[in-house]
Amino acid sequence: MSEIEAVNDVITVERAGPVALVCIDNPPVNAAGHAVRDGLTTAIAALEADMDVRAIALYAAGRTFIAGADIREFGRPPEDPWLPAVCNALEACAKPVVAVLHGTTLGGGLEVALGCHYRIGVPGLKVGLPEVTLGILPGAGGTQRAPRLAGIAFALEMITSGRQVPAEEALEAGLIDEIREGEPRDIALAAGAEALEGRIETRRTGTLEVAPDDAAIAEMRARMARRHPLLFSPHKCVDAVAACTKPIEEGLAIERALYEECQASPQRAGLVHAFFAERAVAKVPEAAHAAREIGRVGVIGAGTMGSGIATALLLAGCPVTLAEVNPEALARGRGTVEKNLAGAVTRGKLTEAGRDEALARLETATDLSALADADLVVEAAFEEMGVKTEIFGTLDRVLKPGAVMATNTSYLDIDEIAAATSRPEDVLGLHFFSPAHVMKLLEVVVAAKTAPEVAATGFALGKTLRKVAVRSGVCDGFIGNRIMQHYRKAADHMLLDGADFDRIDAALEAFGFAMGPFRVQDLAGLDIGWTYRKRHAATRPPEERYVAIGDRLCQEGWFGRKAGRGYYLHEDGDTRPNPDAQAIVAGERARAGIAPRSFTDEEIVARYMAAMIAEAARVVEDGTALRPIDVDAVLLFGYGFPRFRGGPMHYADSVGLPELVRRIEGYAAQDAHFWQVPPLLRKLADEDGRFADLNS
Repeated sequence: MSEIEAVNDVITVERAGPVALVCIDNPPVNAAGHAVRDGLTTAIAALEADMDVRAIALYAAGRTFIAGADIREFGRPPEDPWLPAVCNALEACAKPVVAVLHGTTLGGGLEVALGCHYRIGVPGLKVGLPEVTLGILPGAGGTQRAPRLAGIAFALEMITSGRQVPAEEALEAGLIDEIREGEPRDIALAAGAEALEGRIETRRTGTLEVAPDDAAIAEMRARMARRHPLLFSPHKCVDAVAACTKPIEEGLAIERALYEECQASPQRAGLVHAFFAERAVAKVPEAAHAAREIGRVGVIGAGTMGSGIATALLLAGCPVTLAEVNPEALARGRGTVEKNLAGAVTRGKLTEAGRDEALARLETATDLSALADADLVVEAAFEEMGVKTEIFGTLDRVLKPGAVMATNTSYLDIDEIAAATSRPEDVLGLHFFSPAHVMKLLEVVVAAKTAPEVAATGFALGKTLRKVAVRSGVCDGFIGNRIMQHYRKAADHMLLDGADFDRIDAALEAFGFAMGPFRVQDLAGLDIGWTYRKRHAATRPPEERYVAIGDRLCQEGWFGRKAGRGYYLHEDGDTRPNPDAQAIVAGERARAGIAPRSFTDEEIVARYMAAMIAEAARVVEDGTALRPIDVDAVLLFGYGFPRFRGGPMHYADSVGLPELVRRIEGYAAQDAHFWQVPPLLRKLADEDGRFADLNS
């Protein structure tokens, strides 16, 4: 009969004759926190000294083996024992140590397994070393032991991408030794006996020789230079793996030094902040309320956005009715959905059977009465208030009681839209970003009369769709587009004053943006911004400095990539500055009597970011965004803000708020209407505070 002994609250040891089973039970994901590390170290030391124990097997309770570090320890001073010491103790153990892995064995969890002498995966297992996504590298032997088992080329790809590797691929590569059906404890007990009897071959990973592969290292260095020229940790990952041909102790020392360099990098802080931002946005007042059940979802409008939303819903398993009054447009929309799903198959995101099942869940209709049984409807029709209110008036008559009515409007007043119904409490905004089945951001816009459970339903849908759902109040443009309009004006001002649009784009792309503002406008369509500006022309303050260059391009029919030209020429896959656009810029400068001046890249970035941060501060100050970290999430996941910089508010804290106030006050000498220090920013700067102080 076996006996079970608790080492601490999360580690137990079960002795079954000469085999000792060490169980990790630290819910929800068995994170490698201090109690796990301390318990494992204590258990291994005791079992190694126990003459009655001749083999040890590790396994975990719950849904996964160790899934990584304990995020509650991020930012805290490390507490002994460190994970490298745990992994080294496992490897040095004189008795065979087997690890049984299931669920998602990631980061430190995989490093623990690599320190063991034999690894068994349960079907469905995924393994990975995702530390690079947090700006660091595997620091507990992962860069040294993984290549000893799987080869340098495989280890480099896995570590620099941070991807999760399925069990079958891990087995083929050599990261694990076998895949076995069964419960982790049962497998651990059997494998311990097999190790004892010599029926499985155990070995210490650190003693294995690794074949040098200079070509793979050189190729990966070149790839990282091309793909991630601004990032720090991917290059350090390559350096660490390159040390794996040295004796294990030497390689581990190099890994540790490189890990410490990454820890000290500002990029690590930015990436960790982005990691927490993705989770923090779920903490909203309405989270305490139960969401309404959502079965069938209706989507109104079969254009690019409506078809993308329908695709996202189908990929998430929702039955969808796509409604469009124009039969030809409806047919095109269905074709777009089919094309989107086919693309998911091509990219390996969906099986052919999954595609067929998704299409079977799709119904189409030309009459809104077909939505009578929908639990939630997303309107994605033309961006015009009259169109929206007419649709919502019809939905009010057609939909069943309790159905949620959502608009995908980018700018319009949702309170006004809700007023077109007799049940404004059932109305909210669900602002998707194009392409809706790809982009992660979803702004959940809570109107004045939106019921808490309706807002909770919006967040529940976002979770179903695997979106980063961020709460926003009602204002023109909500969080993201409101801020974007302001920093785009700063770019327009610099363009008029002498900075060429391609120079502005290049400077901001060198800062880390996926695309500069003028490339983005060409991609999205210049007519979108033109429509917005015309809608606001009547209320534009007379003192506002207005730049009409984009209007002039649109008047020529140059709407960007879809028209073949905008700020840039788009021909045969080639993109280059449009000389006719450059001529329009020169003409507008002359008309305004401006002698162009030069701008450094640093000045371009400083002005652009100051404008972004200033409007973001106002968005927080007036309650449109709950917290600064919500603004960071919006810009990170919807607007191409460089993830390694953490978002505009995190970046502001890193620059220093007094410095930002000084810059804005300096710019105000040229344009006092545009450049105004927000009261919140000034208050925090005067108190030596940070935006991060407002995130709790």
